Amino acid sequence: MAAYEVPIIDVLPLVSGKGDRKAVARALGEACRDAGFFYVVGHGIDTGLQNRLESLSRAFFGQDLATKMRIAMPRAGRAWRGFFPVGDELTSGKPDLKEGLYFGTELGPEHPDVKAGLPLHGANQFPETPAELRPVVLEYMRVMTELGHALMSGIALSLELDERYFQDRYTSDPLILFRIFNYPAPAEAVELASTWGVGEHTDYGVLTILKQDDCGGLEVRSARGWVAAPPVPSAFVCNIGDMLDRMTSGLYRSTPHRVRNASGRDRVSWPFFFDPNFHAEVRKVPLPVGALPRPDAEERWDKADVHTFQGTYGDYLLRKVGKVFPDLKDQAL
Repeated sequence: MAAYEVPIIDVLPLVSGKGDRKAVARALGEACRDAGFFYVVGHGIDTGLQNRLESLSRAFFGQDLATKMRIAMPRAGRAWRGFFPVGDELTSGKPDLKEGLYFGTELGPEHPDVKAGLPLHGANQFPETPAELRPVVLEYMRVMTELGHALMSGIALSLELDERYFQDRYTSDPLILFRIFNYPAPAEAVELASTWGVGEHTDYGVLTILKQDDCGGLEVRSARGWVAAPPVPSAFVCNIGDMLDRMTSGLYRSTPHRVRNASGRDRVSWPFFFDPNFHAEVRKVPLPVGALPRPDAEERWDKADVHTFQGTYGDYLLRKVGKVFPDLKDQAL
């Protein structure tokens, strides 16, 4: 594998409002143009909260399948929340070697989007055991949403835009999707050569903030080839998604990545997706003087072109997630 280091950026000035925010913005811009991935430290997310989330997640996945299936995703219908077993999620039509929990913004039946039957909106499914997972997940999503706003203000500044550019147009009411994935240790070593925890893909929205355990296994496709993005103590690894690629005409590229669990033990990760509002029409932003668009249809792993898509972010997202869970799509949509 090529020698490569995903940049580590101290984002404390963005979180605290004190310090050299423009320097952070420059570092974010360089990372978005080059790797599309970067680590963030100085983010201010409580370590105790993270530790509780990790221990409770492992406790849930340690239960038998029948217990976990009590909150199976089909039970949530159009809200698309809950548990899925190993092999039920597909990437490029191939089953992933992982199980997981899907969460999102907690919405009651009185919410207009829930009343309208909008997919991906509604109440979460939480397990009876461990019962503590519910308040921890809800608090984690709250503080991570605040971090998402702070990071996007820095990305706006990196593009020489007003720091509230994305919040005013796309993320004042962001679509929040939070996942907890468990990648079981392969039963046989031969599986390591043929089975991916999740295959090559790009994320759909604007920003993903990933907490990962100490197992490693995340790989990023750079211009130098596939490179590792191993765990960094006290850091989240972040990547930009298809909609930021679209907004910036390819200047900031959504980078393919994949996961293979070769650690010999279960790997748990917590991707938090900070995305445009479901109803938002994603348009191009004015680029800095001298910046050149980089259309990428021929270069993308799936040969898709995010720049020619027409419609709302919700339209784009539903087309994507329907391919991930084709059996659930017919029920939920």
